[in-house]
Amino acid sequence: MPPPSRPQRRPTLLVVGCGDIGLRVLRLLRGRWRLLALTSSPARVPELRAAGAVPLLGDLDRPDTLGRLAALADAVLHLAPPPGGGGATDPRTRALVRALARGGRLRVLVYGSTTGVYGDAGGARFDEVRAVAPATDRARRRVDAEACLRRFGARAGVRVSILRIPGIYATDRPGGHPRERLLRGMPVLAHADDVYTNHIHADDLAQACVAALLRGLPQRVVNACDDSELRMGEYFDLAADLCGLPRPRRVARAEAARELGPMTLSFMSESRRIDNRRLKRELRLRLRYPTVREGLAGGG
Repeated sequence: MPPPSRPQRRPTLLVVGCGDIGLRVLRLLRGRWRLLALTSSPARVPELRAAGAVPLLGDLDRPDTLGRLAALADAVLHLAPPPGGGGATDPRTRALVRALARGGRLRVLVYGSTTGVYGDAGGARFDEVRAVAPATDRARRRVDAEACLRRFGARAGVRVSILRIPGIYATDRPGGHPRERLLRGMPVLAHADDVYTNHIHADDLAQACVAALLRGLPQRVVNACDDSELRMGEYFDLAADLCGLPRPRRVARAEAARELGPMTLSFMSESRRIDNRRLKRELRLRLRYPTVREGLAGGG
């Protein structure tokens, strides 16, 4: 009689930046992976434990607290944003890489970046081969993080996947439904000034993170967008119609500059239509909400 086979060890995933999307990923992988979650807040420990993860206290802004991360996990999902200011580099990602480089166990790393690295494309449609052209330090910090992680992957033999993520929405996501902006009466740009915008439902993004962990190609960039092709004003008009609310006011860009904050205005200064075929072909992701109409109308 052959000896009994040993049970296969579950892979270990470390989630860094375990906010709303990270928690959705934990729900997808609970019971299949051993789950760890880095947090700088002791108050979040019970929430992370309830989600099925082992909480690890550490702070990306304090590299001396990250020493225990080396050799803990087979895979890392890095969803922590760069600092809100401080120039064009991301010290948080650099600190994480230094901590991970001290171990030898890591095989896969998935990073949640942003489509903002492309800058303004004047409404052009394009895929991942387009060169980055960040127009803000916020986007430049993301470019820096991407480059740092891809160098680390090539050097350490780690399969690094970069997900470039547009606007995330979901009815159960804090601040994730356009209804809130509609109720505040915020305007959108006049048709002549309007820009193309891109979206992904939070549940589809969580699925994309898992797909990249399992099937991402080495040092590869993937646009994590849905199939929508709407201008920003059209998106809010659609949301208003579905919610039974008045459509937002249309204003010229000069008036928008007087009414809106600089960050909101920066999003209204970049227009692009992003191709997602790599997401569907390479990661084999089937979108639950292919367009924002399904996502908003379905209550997802």
